[in-house]
Amino acid sequence: MRALTLVADRQLELADVPPPPAPGPGEVQVRIKAVGLNHLDLWGFRGMAFAKRKMPLVVGAEAAGEIAATGAGVTALKAGDPVVMYGALTCGTCRACREGRDNLCEAVGGIMGFHVDGFARDLVNMPARLVVPVPAGITMRDAACAPIAFGTVQHMLFDNARLQPDETVLVHAGGSGIGTVAIKMAKAIGCTVITTVGSDEKAEKAKALGADHVINYRKDRFETITRKLTNKKGVDVVFEHVGGEGFNGSLLVLKRGGRLVTCGSTAGPTVQINLMQLFQQQYRIFGSFGCTIRNIRESLAKMADGMLPVIDTEVPLAEFERGLARLEGRQVFGKVIVTF
Repeated sequence: MRALTLVADRQLELADVPPPPAPGPGEVQVRIKAVGLNHLDLWGFRGMAFAKRKMPLVVGAEAAGEIAATGAGVTALKAGDPVVMYGALTCGTCRACREGRDNLCEAVGGIMGFHVDGFARDLVNMPARLVVPVPAGITMRDAACAPIAFGTVQHMLFDNARLQPDETVLVHAGGSGIGTVAIKMAKAIGCTVITTVGSDEKAEKAKALGADHVINYRKDRFETITRKLTNKKGVDVVFEHVGGEGFNGSLLVLKRGGRLVTCGSTAGPTVQINLMQLFQQQYRIFGSFGCTIRNIRESLAKMADGMLPVIDTEVPLAEFERGLARLEGRQVFGKVIVTF
């Protein structure tokens, strides 16, 4: 079968490899149909792994497919069922896993496509407990955005930031995969959405998506515009995944008692915070990573109700690297999908 492998930093190879064995007890075998690209894939491609890993490594952290075979004891899934897979090998037995807090697993075996072999291959065996059925009517292309793009936003906005109807939220990088989802999810519950983008073209697309106010951060300071838009009161929530120099600006535009939730640092992982500002304004800062399996189910339910991802580009498996280049060049508005 085909497998897209990282053989060295920034060096991918589409290889012929032996197929996996028949699924064991409690396992399923999935035929991959679509892979969603994320900045996590870029970090792995650049060699930015935060743990030791062995190469060659099959890439791909987010995917959808169909059940090809089931192992003994698996009754909830059958051949032909459309599914998505959780993107980390959680233990399933620690307290966090038992409580449904999968992304806080105390003995995680690694992130797929980053620490351990990922989904960019024709067939993969997975524990059935890490596989989620896809409701009828959702395409494989769209479903492939549920485990990370939709699930991450669901966890950030609703589990962590506790976003409420009629609140005002600032969504950074509104043209990114998760930024477009955040705009949609916030608007769906009646929030006022302010978003930042890097070009006038993206600004028009963000407005069409439903954003109430769009700031081209290459032309204007988002801090100034956001404070004007809120009559200097600030926003209730900042959806942050950029980091770098803009992080303190994000704190500046929060109202007293406001919440900032962050899951990324594409502009830089190190910031300095004024602690007096933090405690005097009673800000709440949430770090958020990945999502739970429940979040994936919630995301698929939203897709089934008509909230679909914004797809920027589709590329075949052999052109995976072209998709990464588009993501790395910040050209995207929405998600890049790799099709099989």
